[in-house]
Amino acid sequence: MALEMGGARSVAGDPVRVMVVDDSAVVRGLYTKMLEEDAGFTVVASVGNGQMAINALERYDIEVVILDVEMPVMDGLTALPLLLKADPDLQVILASTLTLKNADISLRALEMGAVDYIPKPTSTRDISGGNDFRHELLEKVRALGAARRRIPKRHAPSAHAEPEMPTYGRVAVPVGGRAKAPPPSRPSTSLYSGPIITRQPSMEAPDVIAIGSSTGGPQALFTVLGAIKAGSIRQPILITQHMPATFTTILAEHITRISGWQAAEGKDGEVIQGNRIYVAPGDNHMVVEARGTEKIIRLNKNPPENFCRPAVDPMFRSVSAAWGRRVLAVILTGMGSDGSKGGQVVVHNGGTVIAQDEATSVVWGMPGAAATSGICSAVLPLPEISQFILRQAQRR
Repeated sequence: MALEMGGARSVAGDPVRVMVVDDSAVVRGLYTKMLEEDAGFTVVASVGNGQMAINALERYDIEVVILDVEMPVMDGLTALPLLLKADPDLQVILASTLTLKNADISLRALEMGAVDYIPKPTSTRDISGGNDFRHELLEKVRALGAARRRIPKRHAPSAHAEPEMPTYGRVAVPVGGRAKAPPPSRPSTSLYSGPIITRQPSMEAPDVIAIGSSTGGPQALFTVLGAIKAGSIRQPILITQHMPATFTTILAEHITRISGWQAAEGKDGEVIQGNRIYVAPGDNHMVVEARGTEKIIRLNKNPPENFCRPAVDPMFRSVSAAWGRRVLAVILTGMGSDGSKGGQVVVHNGGTVIAQDEATSVVWGMPGAAATSGICSAVLPLPEISQFILRQAQRR
């Protein structure tokens, strides 16, 4: 591997410039081999601890960092804020094994500014022989490399400004301002293009709020739910975040701490109650079944949808079947298109779908697929999503 001195920021078409940070030379070598077998990546630095990563960032033009959690000299959690202080646009992926301790550390790192995580296999044999791990690693690095290069994010609107209601039935523009054409040299992170046509939302208050998210989702969830005070709305909130088992347990705990809501993983057979948040457990689809006047959580291990389990589509389909037109479905940042087909079912049955806008999404895959398919009643910057939820949920 040749180490290259950094220069100007890379542009579209250049390989994504990656730094690997892990105290195991074997693991670093395996990551490097996986990445450099693909012409879309170049590993410009490979180092053994957080302090070495900070030093390397001063020398090389780095776009994406794969950061181990537990390392000597300086661990990943200590290094993260220092890396982001040196380069606020740096895209950091946490790599950690699936333990409760590491899941908690990884979720804290996501709160601090890391943008994604990848569960590290428990042995180097699993890493070297795991096609699933290689595919996930490359797709995440590819998406975050594109995120690094995209157009600058717009400033969030003032917290004191009253947001404008979107105009329905025409091309949507960012709330509070005119649309600006992106510079041609800064590519989008979305595979979806075309006009965004918004539709009129339901005039009835929803009885349930269902949220789907993936890459960048934990931070987005913390932002949205942290702005909705516990008890301010009566509806239950169901969440499917693409995450492995163990991580979803900790995600629910972090949501409770940040928002004050009572949040927990959904349990099979549990009766859904208002003023609570239910998180789909890792490696299980979480769906809803109507039983008389009650709504019951059901967990299943049906085949993955959109390469994911849990997946958003089955949750959206089931809440639409259970609550009909009284559903508000929210699609936040994430790779792929999960949630778009389920969102079509929600709209067909009279419910409302909204999505996060491209400017505030880490990856505009899932929300982009929904936004360009014509099913959304609003495509909003992240800070305005909680306001939309509150307006709809508090309708009389």
